[in-house]
Amino acid sequence: MVVIVDYGVGNLFSLASSFAAIGVEAKVSGDKTEIEQADRIILPGVGAFGDAAEKLFSSGLADVVKAQAKKGVPVLGICLGMQLLFEKSYEFGEYDGLGLISGQIRPIADVIPKDYKIPHIGWNALHFEGEKSPLFKYLQEGDHVYFVHSYYGADCKDVIATAEYGASLTAAVEKDNVYGCQFHPEKSGKVGLNILRAFCELGGQV
Repeated sequence: MVVIVDYGVGNLFSLASSFAAIGVEAKVSGDKTEIEQADRIILPGVGAFGDAAEKLFSSGLADVVKAQAKKGVPVLGICLGMQLLFEKSYEFGEYDGLGLISGQIRPIADVIPKDYKIPHIGWNALHFEGEKSPLFKYLQEGDHVYFVHSYYGADCKDVIATAEYGASLTAAVEKDNVYGCQFHPEKSGKVGLNILRAFCELGGQV
């Protein structure tokens, strides 16, 4: 069973609809027991890091997600959910993340040209880093996905894909059974659905 973690932040039901489109039942839940029983966990998120982190930690769901990740359950963070996987964020302050992925979340304004618009909104090509991740088994180099973000993963050793927006920005990460996409698979058409399909096949079918 795929569980989409409901901690009060995220476009949960569009994600559930995307899984339905590939024939996989995904349950939206903030129940610790249901998350502990999940075969795969999706950590969504939109908005500001500090607010999302406070909700995730105060609800006790941060500990559940970390514990399940350490047990080997595949976890996929999406957009802000990916950023929460990192060690720390510097979005309007300094906040701790889950520490499942190396690096920090920093403003894209620090690295892109001054005339580029923020947030970065739109379709960009994925460029794979190193050997192609199993998350991208159905993708080709240069396939396009949809981004909406003002911050990015910096100083990260776990990057598996980048996208160009005046600079090379972290687009996806992977460390063992923990994955993250800065872009929105649920808004990325067939390419995004193929990423979710591949995630559901990690370690066997759901």
